Parts: sequence; C-alpha cells; structure tokens
Amino acid sequence: MQYLGELISLGVAFSWTISALFGEVGSRKLGVSVMNVWRMMVALLLSAVLLWVTMGTPYPAGAGNETWGWLLASGVVGYFLGDMWLLNCYVQIGSRMGQLLMTLAPMFTAMAAWIMIGQELSWTALLAMGVTLTGIAISVLGHDEHHHVAMNLPLKGVLYGIGAALGQGVGLVLSKIGLDHYTQDVGLSSPHLDVLPFASNSIRCVAGLVFFSAWLVISGKAGKMRDSLHERRGLLAMLIAVFAGPFVGVGFSLMAVQYTAAGIASTIMAMSPILILLPSKWLFHQPITARNVIGAIISVIGVSLFFLLDSGMT
Repeated sequence: MQYLGELISLGVAFSWTISALFGEVGSRKLGVSVMNVWRMMVALLLSAVLLWVTMGTPYPAGAGNETWGWLLASGVVGYFLGDMWLLNCYVQIGSRMGQLLMTLAPMFTAMAAWIMIGQELSWTALLAMGVTLTGIAISVLGHDEHHHVAMNLPLKGVLYGIGAALGQGVGLVLSKIGLDHYTQDVGLSSPHLDVLPFASNSIRCVAGLVFFSAWLVISGKAGKMRDSLHERRGLLAMLIAVFAGPFVGVGFSLMAVQYTAAGIASTIMAMSPILILLPSKWLFHQPITARNVIGAIISVIGVSLFFLLDSGMT
C-alpha cells in the first residue's frame, strides 16, 4: 500500500496526542504520583505479556549486568524524573503547552549524545535548536502592561516542561547505550533482535515503578493509591494514556520506519503540538490564538530539521 508508512506515522502522532490529553485528565483526577505508579504497573504488565508471546519469557532474557545498569539509569532519568515533571507540567499549564515544550527533547538528545557518546553536533542540529526555541518563545512569551517581554504561563509549569524534555532526551541516550549492550549480550544472530527495544523498555519500567513507589511512600501519599481505586474516570484515563502512548505509540513508531524514510516518519510523528490544539480547546476550553498556532508550527518545523537535514530524508 502506497504511503503506508506515512499513514502509520500520522496514526502515531494522533496516538501521542491522545496519550497527552488523557494523561492530563488522569493526573488531575488521581494525582501525579499515583498516576505514575499506575502507569508503570500497567506498562510493565503489557511489556511482560508481549515478551512472553515473542520471547517465551515475561522478563528481558539475556540481558547482562551492564545492560541492566544503563537501562535502569535510563528509567530513573526518563521515566521517574521525566514523566514526573511532564505530568506536573500538564497539571500546571496543560497538555497542549506540555507537548509544545516537549519539542525541546530532540535538542537535549543531541546535546546529551554529544557529551556522553561523542556524536557530532552538526550545524543542522544547531539550526534546528534555534528554530524550535523560536517557536516555543513565540507561544510562551508576550508583553506585560508595561510592554516588557513577559511569560504568558506560570514559570513553574514551564520549568516542569523543560525538565521533562531534558529527562526524555538524556533518558533516550542512556537507552541507546543500554540497547547497544543488550545487542552485544544476545548477539546479532539472535531471532529476538526486533523485540529488544520492548525488552529494554521493560527494564526501564522496573526502575520507574520502584522509584515512583518509593516516592509515593516518602511523600506520605501511599494511602492515595488505595483511594484511587474508587476514581474510575481517573483510572480509565490512565489506561487510555498508557495504551495510546507507551504501548501503541512506541510499537507503531517502530513499524512506521519500516515502510517509509526515518526522517519523514519522525517529522510526521512530531506533529502532536499541532494536532492537540483543537482537542484541548474542546476538552479543557483552552483558547487558540494565532500566536499558539504559529509557535506550534515553527516548533514542529524545528523538530523536523533534526531528522530531515541530517538524514537526507532516508
């Protein structure tokens, strides 16, 4: 089927949009800490079922100590810190602006890869960073009554969003290092190479679940976990967010690059900040301004440049 990869990529973008919207609903209903514990539990369960079907075991078989170390570190940075900050961002300034700030993730990924594994930071990446930052600045900044440049959003929410993007970017690089070790552990002749990203993600989920659970106890909110069983709308929103994001989104994003160029797939999948504008207005009554639309479009163009210029759309 012609354009199958592009259609799958668009479906992934919608999937991430749904995950963000219901993540905001679930976080407001359940609380960020409780929401995250439930998310990790469900994601780990889904991963275990998938591994059992594909690898014959519910755990990541063949992973060595170094693999576990790097992937656990990735789970702490990407899931525990990144997701905690992201859901707090949703509560503070909404999923629409949260998704916009997450367009910073490729920038942080490029910087982390440059620092940690020596990948070249090309001029195209620097250009993409500048364009992305410009789009975000257009959406976030405005003028106060004295015509001075001022932030239109609570600073705390913006910092949470930047932290979430940083966590995702650094976590992704740690995941790459861990996945490379995992590939060496099982060997290139392993019949399960295609499943290794999902097996790696299950290790990250273990770290996320342990740290989120510990945080829930330390913060004195363990009782809210039991109370959340009576919050059906919050639990339903959490299930939809987990299924649409980490499960469907990740799986189909891997499938998309099999049918079209990685640069094209990544660009289409990065359209969530644009796709989320109308649903956020309908669900949360958030007004859409020309500044919001222009900022989101420029940010997505910036993200696109990371993939299209460096990859040559291949």
